[in-house]
Amino acid sequence: MNKREYDIAVIGAGPAGLTAALYAGRSMKRTLLLEAGIPGGELLNTENIEDYPGFASITGPDLASKMTEHSLSFGAELVSARVTAIDLEADGTKRIELEEGEPYFAKAVILTAGGQPRKLHVPGEQEYAGRGVSYCAVCDGAFFRGEHLAVVGGGDAAIEEAAFLTRYASKVTVIHRRQEFRAQPLLVERARQNPKMEFLLDMVVEEVKGDGERVESLRLRHLTSDRTSEFPVGGVFVFIGFLPNTGLLRMHADHDEQGYYLTDANMQTSVPGIFAAGDVRAQLTRQVTTAVGDATTAAMAATKLVESVPEPVA
Repeated sequence: MNKREYDIAVIGAGPAGLTAALYAGRSMKRTLLLEAGIPGGELLNTENIEDYPGFASITGPDLASKMTEHSLSFGAELVSARVTAIDLEADGTKRIELEEGEPYFAKAVILTAGGQPRKLHVPGEQEYAGRGVSYCAVCDGAFFRGEHLAVVGGGDAAIEEAAFLTRYASKVTVIHRRQEFRAQPLLVERARQNPKMEFLLDMVVEEVKGDGERVESLRLRHLTSDRTSEFPVGGVFVFIGFLPNTGLLRMHADHDEQGYYLTDANMQTSVPGIFAAGDVRAQLTRQVTTAVGDATTAAMAATKLVESVPEPVA
């Protein structure tokens, strides 16, 4: 095995990737962890975490730092590089092509490149991310007890997450750009019966405003009248879609209609030797805990696969 050949390559160093690298390295497999940015993924954009076992409260960057240190302690090699494509060699070896430099090769690949929520791309959104702007109700809802919250979106996720937020908020207002919701009618009907929920239709958010520390209001525009108004809120949750980073494979892998990889119980995709874990995989919920659980299974399954492949005879 030369210096650019590995047993297992992990693509993406968010919580899933760091966990996969930890277990692969701990299994004494030559493990490569490829990350284009700073290890940690979406943890780096999360101000505070209260739902990861063992930590009553920890900042996202702190948890990312601890997970990275732990992951690399078992021998995985972290390389800063942007992966552009993954292809198959004739013998089934995975060829990992980079934006710069020579390719790497691995017997098995674990895809943990995650994804990102669709953004509003309005003034103030980035400034107040983690300080009143959120993309995860389960992660951040408890930080907004007693607040009037806004939820932007009109699909199933927006309605379900808005209903979840009523556990904490004094009121939740759903803002949708159309006059009808895309969500299932049953979900919408239940939401309309919730006394803590209200709806603003035919409206878009044009700006997120605050005091420099926290969100205080939204500037809304009514699409029919073109009138704008100020809407006081203590926070805004955006649910207008999620973009999984699933465009790296040059071969076809089964996926759902949103583009998330479909896997078996071992986290293996329809391509033998290609595994998926975390936010690139179709599943019920997207949490740090589910990401690390997926990755544990993927790494152990990849290890067994690698051990089942006979070494070439010299």
